Amino acid sequence: MGNISICFLLLVCVVAAHANASQEVHLREFIMSRRKSSAFSAHVPAFTTASSLAPSKQSTLAGTDQSALKAADKITALPGQPSNGVDFDQYSGYVTVDEKNGRALFYYFVEATNDAATKPLLLWLNGGPGCSSVGYGAMIELGPFRINSDSKTLSRNENAWNKEANVLFLESPAGVGFSYSNTSSDYNKSGDQRTADDAFVFLINWIERFPEYKGRAFYISGESYAGHYVPQLATAILVHNINRKTNIINLQAILVGNAYLDDNKNTKGIVDYLWSHGVISDEVWANITRNCKFSPLDDNACSDAMSAYDSGYISGYNIYAPVCINEPNGKYYPSSYVPGIDPCSNYYIEAYLNNPMVQKAFHARTTKWSGCTDLHWKDAPVSMIPTIKWLLEHGLPVWLYSGDFDAICPLTATRYSIMDLELSVMEPWRPWTASKEVGGYVQRYTGGLVLISVRGAGHQVPYFQPERALVLVSSFLKGALPPYVMHQ
Repeated sequence: MGNISICFLLLVCVVAAHANASQEVHLREFIMSRRKSSAFSAHVPAFTTASSLAPSKQSTLAGTDQSALKAADKITALPGQPSNGVDFDQYSGYVTVDEKNGRALFYYFVEATNDAATKPLLLWLNGGPGCSSVGYGAMIELGPFRINSDSKTLSRNENAWNKEANVLFLESPAGVGFSYSNTSSDYNKSGDQRTADDAFVFLINWIERFPEYKGRAFYISGESYAGHYVPQLATAILVHNINRKTNIINLQAILVGNAYLDDNKNTKGIVDYLWSHGVISDEVWANITRNCKFSPLDDNACSDAMSAYDSGYISGYNIYAPVCINEPNGKYYPSSYVPGIDPCSNYYIEAYLNNPMVQKAFHARTTKWSGCTDLHWKDAPVSMIPTIKWLLEHGLPVWLYSGDFDAICPLTATRYSIMDLELSVMEPWRPWTASKEVGGYVQRYTGGLVLISVRGAGHQVPYFQPERALVLVSSFLKGALPPYVMHQ
């Protein structure tokens, strides 16, 4: 498709400093760069993580006092956190994944608020590629705290996911957030394969530091470009378990929100979503569908058709949400006020995580932290559907959820990708409820695939609809579809 899909995204996305701007723009720029490369394959990536890691690499920390490292990683308190009601332990620090090059990944770990010893372990990965799971996932989505507008204090997230699990946030790959490499050339080797390799080694070594999680039920979750990260890491773990006949990582299922799964289906999904939501006209939509095949065969006629409209100043990550207004004098404020949504949150994240006292409390190296990092991505499959099919065939449940206000990785795109799996429906599309109202809709397919929509949510579902997201993850961890309670 050349630059056609990115030209279209340029019209959809707004380059503005709001809660999702860095991630939104980053995904758009990534698509542009990878379309120009011949290094991307439509086939299942040949993940070699589990079978080819050298013993020394898998035991990078074998000679280290793991109990001492764990104790050193314990967070006494984060600056500005509430003075009471913090009823869980939290840890953060670095795990070396390549001793020779000095490559280390940063993590933030929050134990469950109750019965942590019996709760499962849930890994969260933000996408990008190149965006921070600590800055976004932990600090404005599903973590225990939210950063207040003063950029200095924190408030409790009443719908934090550590109510249901012990939650581990990983900044990946090296170069993202606080994660780093002492070998600068590592940053030019970033890609899907390296990211999966390093995340796998991270988990092996992290579990050595926290041995109480060996064999514990383990789940992987994430959003956006984690539609690549999560299935690829799951593949690495399953291959390791199959080849080594051991389940040191006891993977149970994976969960991905508004997943970027397939280049061409994602572009077609955007077009149809925007038309069905009144952002583009019947005439523009008809011209696009007439001139675009949504394949590498598309040419300038398709590009011209896609560029024939103006979305105005809206966010592609939530087409109904307010945006952050930036004045020439440097002041900023939301275009309107919606409870629980602050489109200027990106400013608060940047200020808080660049506070030297915050970095010290997190045991992070003193650095200029940014929400997303420009990495020269080297490899990625055009479609993740073959990988997901492989996971389902090997008995791993796959749950895909989608906020229905997102136009960047919309529900329509996820549905088009699922069609390529050619699965039968086991339980048909039905509503599910949260707090006595419809939280969204859900459908179960053969083979262990579940599709869930979240009503009124944008790209970052736990941010836009935190209560509904908590119901969703609670159901996922139980392996049961979210409930439907009918009310008169």
